[in-house]
Amino acid sequence: METLKILLFNWRCWLNPAMGGAEVFTREVLTRWAEAGHDVTLFTAEFPNCRKEAILDGVKVFRSGDRLSVYREARKFYANRFRAGSFDVVVDEINTRPFFTPKFVDNGEKNVAFIHQLAREYWFYETPFPISHVGYYYLEKKWLGDYVDVPTVTVSESTLQDLRGLGFKRVFVVPEGLNFASLSALAEAPAVPVVVYAGRLKRAKRPDHAVKAFEIVKEKVPDAELWFLGDGPLRKRLEKIAGEGVKFFGSLSNEERRGLIGKAGVLVNPSVREGWGLNVVEANALGVPCVAYDVAGLRDSVKDGVTGLLVESGNVEVLAEALIRVLQDEALRRRLGENALKYAKQFSWDKTAEEFMKVLEQVIDED
Repeated sequence: METLKILLFNWRCWLNPAMGGAEVFTREVLTRWAEAGHDVTLFTAEFPNCRKEAILDGVKVFRSGDRLSVYREARKFYANRFRAGSFDVVVDEINTRPFFTPKFVDNGEKNVAFIHQLAREYWFYETPFPISHVGYYYLEKKWLGDYVDVPTVTVSESTLQDLRGLGFKRVFVVPEGLNFASLSALAEAPAVPVVVYAGRLKRAKRPDHAVKAFEIVKEKVPDAELWFLGDGPLRKRLEKIAGEGVKFFGSLSNEERRGLIGKAGVLVNPSVREGWGLNVVEANALGVPCVAYDVAGLRDSVKDGVTGLLVESGNVEVLAEALIRVLQDEALRRRLGENALKYAKQFSWDKTAEEFMKVLEQVIDED
């Protein structure tokens, strides 16, 4: 296989304290490309005490600017450092705001966009008025309008449909992966009925819905516990409103997080939308089903009635009812858990990296 020179722009790298699931995907794919012999460069934003240039698992990393100025710095770096690099392909990883690479990448490279999810409702959860309304009704559509003719990679059918609705002509779905093996068999029922939340504690993830639903769960399952695995700007507020049985574990290593998820009876994901829902499949690989809102991304990663349960978005009462069902009905929990184990076995980051590379090779081979 011919090796490629690949440049990827992303607003965060996987060492950034604010990194999320998108950066997990970026790390797993880029490091595998580098290991396969490809020349991989990542441009991203700085964070406190970071190195401006580094090599991470074979990937050359350049950092400049913050979460807002990184887009301007990307143009400068391309003009001063990257234009002469003779890259084969430039990947613009878009997290709400694009880098607008079609406007300044001009040395014969192929352009590919990579979009995990559209922001949509995120504008109302993560930005203040009136920016939220401008973003939702105008900015996102305007920004992405420059990419409708650019080959685009995404991670779910939900985002594929969103992009087609905006006029995107060529969209490839590359599924997310797993970097650990699924359990060979379902574990015994947990000694304590635990609901686990695994992810950032931020408004768009709606962890407060997990707290409110758990209040209802406790009425039916008095010995139940709710474990929050992860950190974020809402932690202090959540700690204030959380009642008995709620525990906050903060940021954890992968091994620690998986160890705790594996002890749970059910994962809860009340997010407003996801690109895919990596934590869902990670829980599935440990035999833990998921109860989630029926929203973009989660309706892709949760197979309703098979590996978990989907409920009406924003309805805390029905979220609680579904959690109670899984915790109280051992036959249901086992059926969902066994299906989840089988489902998770199809995912691997090796497969993801290979499928993404096939898209790049196809785009490069085109006239």
